[in-house]
Amino acid sequence: VNISILIVAVVIFLLVIHHNFLSLSDFLRRELSDPSPLGLQPIDFIPAAPQRLTDEGNDKEIPVVIAASDERLGGAIAAMNSIYRHTRSNVVFHIVTLNDTVDHLRMWLRSPPLKNMRYRILDFDPHLLEGKVQVDPQKADAFKPLTFARFYLPSLVPHAEKVIYVDDDVIVQDDIVELYNTPLKPGHAAAFSDDCDSTSSKVAVRGAGNQYNYIGFLDYKKETIRKLAMKANTCSFNAGVFVANLTEWKLQNITKQLEKWMALNVVEELYSKTLAGSITTPPLLIVFYKQHSSIDPMWNVRHLGSSAGKRYSPQFVEAAKLLHWNGHFKPWGRTASYAEVWEKWYVPDPTGKFNLIRRHSEAYEAK
Repeated sequence: VNISILIVAVVIFLLVIHHNFLSLSDFLRRELSDPSPLGLQPIDFIPAAPQRLTDEGNDKEIPVVIAASDERLGGAIAAMNSIYRHTRSNVVFHIVTLNDTVDHLRMWLRSPPLKNMRYRILDFDPHLLEGKVQVDPQKADAFKPLTFARFYLPSLVPHAEKVIYVDDDVIVQDDIVELYNTPLKPGHAAAFSDDCDSTSSKVAVRGAGNQYNYIGFLDYKKETIRKLAMKANTCSFNAGVFVANLTEWKLQNITKQLEKWMALNVVEELYSKTLAGSITTPPLLIVFYKQHSSIDPMWNVRHLGSSAGKRYSPQFVEAAKLLHWNGHFKPWGRTASYAEVWEKWYVPDPTGKFNLIRRHSEAYEAK
């Protein structure tokens, strides 16, 4: 009898708990379905968009890495502003810069259009490149250490599983979360835009060099390159915009592989000197030879800075998800194509320094 009474008591107790749990669940569902859940809004979210709390997956952090040198700071600002204004996702910018640029950058980021943007400022140490990059003393000013920041992604964003890297000469016209969700094949640490895709191979890039295949970046007269058995006509890829799987990056020790080829180039001069002329792309081409996935070519519409002429129709430029002014004609300095698109996202420099650089460059170009 006592056992029977005990069992009945336990059953009643469990039924009461179950009823209370259902009531609590209904209450929470009603609270979270409130169109203005300000009371539940985490402080990390942008106040202007509380509805993001009800969008599935929008609380996931989307890391975007961008390098910001002082002389090109306006480019990085415009790129980040365009990304921020087109997304409803929880984007966090990891801005890589040099120590002498930090104060200027912080002041600019306090501008009203940018004040709600989430970011971290990371100081890049150029000493990481000692013995890995040969600098001509007569052209020391031309050496840009921040171009190598993309080689050190796991150190820059140590807790992320996946990141997006973008150059400072881009404008984004769609939600960057689509680029972030680019599927990577098993074993691939990154996804790039191939230079043989439909948006670039149909256009002759005057003055840009042979940037469509490996021979444009590597010296195939060198035995070390020939031993790699990489076909010279293999389609190259653009390293200015890519998605990286950092878990796979660490497993394959990609950073160490890149540093190895950088150091070998210092000794053996493995990069091409006559065509593309890039010192950042060749080690990436070697390490990721036939070991990378592809991003949608509309997420890296390139060569807008190769000349001052317009190579794409206005309709195509409007449809592009990401515009990339790679080349000499940057939209903030020289006479460039589609500069009016870039101008829409540019936030004036509160110090006036970058605005002055633009005016001087435009005056020089006009002579």
